[in-house]
Order: sequence, then C-alpha cells, then structure tokens
Amino acid sequence: MEEQKPTLIFFIIITISTYLITSTQQLRVIPRLSPIAEWETLFASLDDSSSSSDDDVKTFYYNQTLDHFNYRPESYETFEQRYLMNFKYWGGANSSAPIFAYLGAEAPIDGSPQGLGFITDNAASFNALLVYIEHRYYGKSVPFGSREEALKNASSTGYFNSAQAIADYAQIIIHIKNTYSHKSPVIVLGGSYGGMLASWFRLKYPHVAIGALASSAPILYFDDITPHDGYYSVVSRDFREASETCYETILKSWSQIERVASLPDGLSILSHKFNTCYALNKSEDLVSYLESMYTSAAQYNHPPTYPVTMICNAIDASSENDTLNKIYEGVVAFRGNSTCKVNAPKNVTETSQGWRWQTCSEMVIPIGVGNDSMFTPDPYSFESFANGCQQQFGIIPRPHWVTTYYGGQDIRMVLQRFGSNIIFSNGLRDPYSIGGVLNNISDSIVAISTVNGSHCLDILNPNETDPKWLVEQRKKETEIMKRWITQYYDDLAALNDTSTPLSS
Repeated sequence: MEEQKPTLIFFIIITISTYLITSTQQLRVIPRLSPIAEWETLFASLDDSSSSSDDDVKTFYYNQTLDHFNYRPESYETFEQRYLMNFKYWGGANSSAPIFAYLGAEAPIDGSPQGLGFITDNAASFNALLVYIEHRYYGKSVPFGSREEALKNASSTGYFNSAQAIADYAQIIIHIKNTYSHKSPVIVLGGSYGGMLASWFRLKYPHVAIGALASSAPILYFDDITPHDGYYSVVSRDFREASETCYETILKSWSQIERVASLPDGLSILSHKFNTCYALNKSEDLVSYLESMYTSAAQYNHPPTYPVTMICNAIDASSENDTLNKIYEGVVAFRGNSTCKVNAPKNVTETSQGWRWQTCSEMVIPIGVGNDSMFTPDPYSFESFANGCQQQFGIIPRPHWVTTYYGGQDIRMVLQRFGSNIIFSNGLRDPYSIGGVLNNISDSIVAISTVNGSHCLDILNPNETDPKWLVEQRKKETEIMKRWITQYYDDLAALNDTSTPLSS
C-alpha cells in the first residue's frame, strides 16, 4: 500500500491547482496557502492507523455571531462554529496549565489533529490543552444554513473575511477559558494563511493570547512589499539548485509545447504524448498543469521524498532526446502509474471556492512571473486580476486592506516597539517564504528559518528520518514558547502577591 501513495498524492494536488488557474479565463490565480497538502489530508482520512487518536479528540460547537463589527439586526444572526478539543495531556484548571489553540485556515478542520504533529508531540511536556478551531465558511462552520446559501452571492459571502475569523477565534478561546480555566495562558498556532491569522491575532488580541507561532506566514506578500515575481523565482531557484539540466529542460519546454500546439493536429499530439485524461482543447491546459505541478513540488518539497528532486531525477535520467518526452518522464515520476496524467476532471472543492473568494476580496497577493525564471514571463496585472474577480463575484479586490488593517509596511520599525511574543518560522525552499518575516524584529518577535525547509514543515508530523536542522528548528520554537509561559506565570504570581491595584 505504501508504494501506491505517491500516485494518489499527486493526482489530488494537481486537479485542485489546475482548477485554480483555469477557472477564470486562464487568469493566474494566487496559489493556495495551506499547512497540510491535500494528499496528506486525504491519507489521514484513509489511513486506519491515525484513527486511534480520534478517541482523544472531542467535537464541540459554539453559537457564533455572524457579524462582530456591526449592530444591524442581521449582524446578530448566529451559526454553529466547530472546534475540536483534546484533554489528554492537559494539566488541569488548578495548575493553570496552558492552552494551545490552532487557528484553522482555508479547509475543514478534520485532519488537523492528525496532521499537525508539532502540537500533539509537545502537548505532554507543556501539560497543554489542545484546541483546533475551524475557519468560518469551511467544513461544518457555515453560516446561513448551507454552503449553497452562504456562497450564493456577495451579500452572503461578505461576512467571509479574516477580521471576522480572528474575532471568531477570540470569542471561542474566551469561552473555553471561562468554561475550564480562566488563568490558563494561551498560545495560538497556525500555518500558511493560518500562520498569518495567528500573528495578526497576537497583535489584535494580546489580552487573549500570550504568544503566537506563525509557520510559513507570508504576511509581507501584500501591497508591493515583496517583489511580484518572488514566488516563481524561488520555485525556479529550487529546481535550478536540484539540477541545472533539469531547469534548462523545463525552460525550453514551454516553446516546444506552443510549437507542437500550432501544428494542424498539435493538440492531439500533445494529448497523446502526455497521456491526458481528456483531449486537450487548448495548450494552456497543459501549461497550467505543468506550472501547478512544479509550484506544488517546490512548496511542499518535504523530506524524505523531496518532490523537486524526484521530478528532476526523472527528467535527467530520461533516455529520450525529445524535450517534451523528458518532461513527461517528470510527470510520471510525480504522478505515479495512474491510468492518465493530465487534464483530469476538475476537483472543485469548498477550499478552491473559498480561497478564490478570499483572494478576490482581501487576500490580494500580487504574484506574477518575471523574466528570470524557468517559466514564461507573465507579469502581475491588478487590472486583469480584478476583472476576473468582478466577473466571478461581482466585487473589486481591495489590494491595500491587509496592510491597512494589520500593518506590514515598515514592519520592523513598527513592531519592535508595539508587538511581542511572535515566532515567524520559514523554510527558505518554500516559494511563499519570500513574503515572510526572515529577520528578527525584536528580542521577542523572532524569525527562525531553515535553508532547506519547505512549507509549514516545522509544524507537521515528525519522522525518524527528519534531518537535524528540522529537529533543531522545532526545538528552538518549543524553548521560546516555554519562556513565554514561564514569564506569564511569573507575572501572574507577582500580580497575585501585590496589594496595589494596577489602576492606582
């Protein structure tokens, strides 16, 4: 069974990514942010070995307010928001043992307890209560009674944003503290988009959480802080460092695809050559598929399989002289021995729908392709992006809202005096790391980066084969979190010992 996993893994990621790129007139869409790749979520549901921990995880629902920021009658409507709790390791209320709250991102919360090993692996040493909160509009946390109603139009989807989401999290965490232990310190954790939410939560709700671990959180990939071509430049660098000849082969392949496609029966030739599930109607479908494969391999270039190396080894080892035949060898290595490879049926999920809305409203990450990469240049155009969003949702994106509401410009100057207790962790082979915080901002807002790390690798399940640098990264993070909690207990004891009110 283990031998078959790569085949299923890569089928899932490509169908989803292809949808994102081709859903609106070949418009290049912001690549999905997620700590757990789709294939790992799938395996968590298929693998019986993970079910043993399900007994420790209990499901709860909170009657959540629809709109935290208005006082119109409809703002007071409510919906059931799901959260999961694991009491197995908790030291209890009498000891004011800490609470680790994982902030869900653009997916259902179901696979998080099994997939996020960093949290469960460290729970025992912290005596921590584990909480996993689902993001509104995903999973079972859907307003208006059904997903169809919630996503029906911009009026119902208008409550679907990050500010409402972190206010949800604050409400639930406060509810949990009031129910179980008011004085337990809370550390929020998140990865990717969830990592952004964790860092923003710490800044917006410092009275609720004493610290935040933000893994692979590209909070600086907004409002032109980061170069538009940064994401695809890192993907290209990853492939070039794996193999110069592989990089050159991929670079040459785009013109070869267009040359063959221009022939009278070119699309038929390409369909046969790449063993497509359905005949290609346009060459862009193949191009989008390959781009998505390369970016996914780079973003989730985790040990021990290292998908980038796997693709390049297959391309370089090919005995074929034809460039496109070499590329196909890379596809086979990535996808495995499935019956067909490219142009599979589109797997439209709640995540692909929801993330598209989020990037069309506020998560406007300006990603384009520059001249110095292995991809065909395709500069970012806000006008084109906005037109696609207008056609699909009837709204115009707000490209400056994230930096207006959360900050980001001159982040070092601002946060070294304002913020505290945030860990920004990144793996520099992750294309999204280009938009992350890679240098310490202050003594307590720190950056922990690994040269060979990938997307959210530090918070995923550990393996015996994990390289030393990854083990050390996780160790540094836990040591910092322990210092936060120690300081909290010291402050709490000092507060209890003093007879002078803080307001005097």
